[in-house]
Amino acid sequence: MTQPPAGTVLDRLPTPRTSRSFPDARHVVTPDGIVSSGFPSVQRTCAEIGLHFDRWQQDLNRLILAKDAAGLYAADTVALSIARQVGKTFDIGALVFADSIVNPNTTTVWTAHRFKVARETFNELRGLAKSPLLAPHLDYDDITTAAGNELIPFRNGSRIVFAARERGAIRGFTKVRRIILDEAQILTAATMADLAPTMNQAQNPQMILMGTPPKPSDPGETFTDLRATALAGDSEGLLYAELAADPDADLDDRNAWRQANPSYPHRTPDRAILRLRKLLSDEDFAREALGIWDESDGKSAIDWSAWSALIDTNPTLTSPVFAIATAPDRSWSAICAAWRRPDGSTQILLGDDYQRDATWIPARIAELRARYGGRVIAANKAAQGLVSNADEPSESEQAKAHNALSDAVLAGAVHHGNEPAMNTAVRAARWKPSGNTRVLDQKGNTDISPLIAAALAVHGVTTSTDSGGMVMFL
Repeated sequence: MTQPPAGTVLDRLPTPRTSRSFPDARHVVTPDGIVSSGFPSVQRTCAEIGLHFDRWQQDLNRLILAKDAAGLYAADTVALSIARQVGKTFDIGALVFADSIVNPNTTTVWTAHRFKVARETFNELRGLAKSPLLAPHLDYDDITTAAGNELIPFRNGSRIVFAARERGAIRGFTKVRRIILDEAQILTAATMADLAPTMNQAQNPQMILMGTPPKPSDPGETFTDLRATALAGDSEGLLYAELAADPDADLDDRNAWRQANPSYPHRTPDRAILRLRKLLSDEDFAREALGIWDESDGKSAIDWSAWSALIDTNPTLTSPVFAIATAPDRSWSAICAAWRRPDGSTQILLGDDYQRDATWIPARIAELRARYGGRVIAANKAAQGLVSNADEPSESEQAKAHNALSDAVLAGAVHHGNEPAMNTAVRAARWKPSGNTRVLDQKGNTDISPLIAAALAVHGVTTSTDSGGMVMFL
C-alpha cells in the first residue's frame, strides 16, 4: 500500500479559485481566504509511517487542509467528484491517519451508503495500519473488527469509526471533527440532517464528500447541488474538485483515461480500466471510469436558475401561513412558513421544521398557532389525525398550488432562504401528469415534502384574504 516519494510540498497555496492549484482536475473551485495549509506536517507524518503521496494527491491534500488567517480550515466542506480506480481511499485514508496522529483526540467517522462498501474501506485501511512504523501510534490488536462496530483507535485518543449510512447509523455520535462521506452520489438531504449535527461541538470540523457522478436513478441531489453551487461561483467555505474527461471524449481514448485518472497507467493498469469498459454500459463507463456528469439529466419542475436568483436569507417576518407536507409513508415531514413581504412578493421559510416521521407535528403546530394564531384549512390522507378540525383540499386545488409556485418563481414573485433541504427538494421535483393538469412529484427516493409544503403555504398567502396564521396541510 506504500507509495514512493514524489514532488515537493509548498507551505503557501496558489491564488484561490484557479485550476493552477490542482492542474489534474477538470474543475476546481477553492474557498476564499487561504493563507497556508496543514498539509506539510501531515505529509511529514505520513513519510514517518511509510505513506507517500503522488503529485496529484499532494495538490489535492494541500487544498483540503488549506487554512485561513485564523488557522481554521478554509473549506469546512469538501466535495470530490472522482472516478473509480483513481486511489481516493488510499489518499484520504493516509491523510486521516496522519491527521489523527498530529491532532490527539480527533474523531473521524468514515461512512458509505452501503455496509459492504464501509466494510471494504475498513479492511483496506486496516491493511495500512499493519505497518510496523505505526506501532508507536496504535496497537493493531485493539482494532475492533465486529460487523457494524469497526474502529481503528490511536494511542493519543484519536479514532476512526466506520459505519454505513443506512438506518441512521451515525446519529449517536458527537464532537466529530471530520466526516468522510463515501458514495456521495447516494446521499439525501434526510441523511445530511442526521450527519451535520454530529459536528456542532467539534473545533475546526470538516466534511469530505467523495463520489462518482450520480446516475439518473440515484438520490444524488445533495452532491449535485454542491457541484452546481461551486461551478456557479456561489460557494462559501467549499472546496470542489472534479477529476473527469471531457464530456464529448471518446470512451476508448487512452488520453481521456489519463485526463480522468491521474493514477493511470503507472498505478491503475490498462487491464483495470478495460475490465470496467467490458462490464459497464457506455453511460455507466462514462460516469464511473471517466467521471463525466450527465448534464442533460431530467429538468427540475422548478426552474433552478430562476430559483437561485431569489435568495433572501434575512427577511422581515410578517403574518405567516404554515403548510405541512408529509412523505407518503410519514417517514419525513415538513412545516413551511410563507408570508407577504413589504415589496408584495412572498417569502418562504423552512427553518428547522423538516424532521423524521410526523409525531412532532401536533406539538409544533400548537406552538406556532399559539404564537401566531391560525386555523386549519385541510389535511390529506397522510396528514389526517395529526391535527383536528382540518378540511382536505381538493386535488385540483393542490395542482393549482404546485403550478402557482412554479409561476411565482419564474415571475420573481417569491423568495427563499437558500436552505439545503428546500434546495434538494427543488432539484428532485419533477412534473407528473394528473388529469388535465400536472402536479409536483419526486425523482427516485428523494423526499420533496419541503417543496410541497412551500407550494401550499405560498398558495395560502396569495389566495387568502386573511392569511395571518392560516395552516394548510398536504
